[in-house]
Amino acid sequence: MRIVGLETEYGIADPDRPGANPILMSSRLVSACRDALGGLTARWDYGGEDPLQDQRGMRRERRYATGDLLTDSPEYDEAARGVTLRRRRGSWEDPAHLNAVLPNGARFYVDHAHPEYSGPEVRSARDAVRWDAAGDVIALTAAQRYQEIEGERVALYKNNVDGKGASYGTHENYLIRRDLDFDALAVALIPHLVTRQVYTGSGRVGLGLHGEAAGFQLSQRADYIETEVGLETTLRRPIVNTRDEPHALRKRWRRLHIIIGDANCLEVPTLLKLGTTSLILAAIEAGDERLEALELVEPVADVRTVSRDLALTARLRLRSGEEATALEIQRALLEIARTYAVDAADAEVVARWEGVLDRLGRDIAEAAREVEWVAKLQLLGRMRAKNAGSDGEPLAWDDARLAAMDLQWSRLGDGLAWRLASAGVADRLTTDDEVAEAVAQAPADTRARLRGASVVSRSDIVDAAGWSTVVLDRDTRHGNLEVVHLDDPHESTNALLDSLIGG
Repeated sequence: MRIVGLETEYGIADPDRPGANPILMSSRLVSACRDALGGLTARWDYGGEDPLQDQRGMRRERRYATGDLLTDSPEYDEAARGVTLRRRRGSWEDPAHLNAVLPNGARFYVDHAHPEYSGPEVRSARDAVRWDAAGDVIALTAAQRYQEIEGERVALYKNNVDGKGASYGTHENYLIRRDLDFDALAVALIPHLVTRQVYTGSGRVGLGLHGEAAGFQLSQRADYIETEVGLETTLRRPIVNTRDEPHALRKRWRRLHIIIGDANCLEVPTLLKLGTTSLILAAIEAGDERLEALELVEPVADVRTVSRDLALTARLRLRSGEEATALEIQRALLEIARTYAVDAADAEVVARWEGVLDRLGRDIAEAAREVEWVAKLQLLGRMRAKNAGSDGEPLAWDDARLAAMDLQWSRLGDGLAWRLASAGVADRLTTDDEVAEAVAQAPADTRARLRGASVVSRSDIVDAAGWSTVVLDRDTRHGNLEVVHLDDPHESTNALLDSLIGG
């Protein structure tokens, strides 16, 4: 399987102070994370960041860029304002309390008004699930340390909406070939991204940006998608993001940055989200002509149509002139993907994919152990029935108690989703021991191993690290920084770094 990675922005709140500043809380949480790990973290290296380059060959001028795009400088975050900064290698280095490079190769940092865990590069969807679960544990550990230090509580939510019109992301990253035409890739991939929410959606109470209409839908992100392709991530959110920041050898690779996906508290949707998309990308790279028959006429509108279709029967118009449901499109994609399943990891994804589609096609209730929106809908349905009115009508979808339950579903550590998994009601793919190991160690088969091991073994000389760099400060007399480039995400060894860390 190709190199993949997953990023999660957590919702953050103080249960005792609803008006608490989320930016300050996020900053303190990152500092608490560093403290909880005993200082075994490093600062972030922004030297290779280039967020304004577009996959379509153009570049956004900095003066026309909104602050959300400037991820390569402290302009990106209000928490950095007023702090004395220094230049390094042509880019700003932000204060240490906004970033932490972790021993497991991940990054934990402040992203706007949210703490974000960006998992390390992995080689399989199952590994992505494991290191994503490790991120939840790391965030919870930081929250516990935050309470000890600050004397205040902090609650974290693995969701995508705040109920006030804002949405924050769970982003996927896929390593793809540079010689692949990006426009053709986007057209071929969009049908999958639009329809996969039938098994990757985490469910949401409310319709519309502010939840202004009553109802329930499959996806938390659907109402915030406004265009097919684009560079932005917080305004005019696209189905396919065009940021050209490969974090790898540019002439050979692209990094496909996908922002349409939901945050998943259950593990099977995460496996399918990354595994199925990786297989479809393999079909696109191979130029599989069968994908052309699935191109959609109105993909942006279809995102909402699929999300609000609880019966999974809505028909979408194809450019071929035919119509198909989201399930039918996914079945067609599954048959195409079988051609590109080459190992046991792929076979697991295909088997799970087929099984979930079969169960959803017979009766959505059969998929409750694996599909998050179905599990949430069942739980909400029981609450609606229990609190039915005197006329026998179930609790209305605009009742505040349902919105509260939706929020509590995603509360990190003790939310309803975690309780279901602990009770054995939802399928789990990891063990506690596997997750604990992933908290402390990076994947052994990607460059994340070098990043994580350097932070742990040589914190005395590691000044900073990025996705494709480790910055060393060995020249104590002259203060010269030494940049070790790791341009191949597959390479887990490096002569210099291995000699320093004892690898």
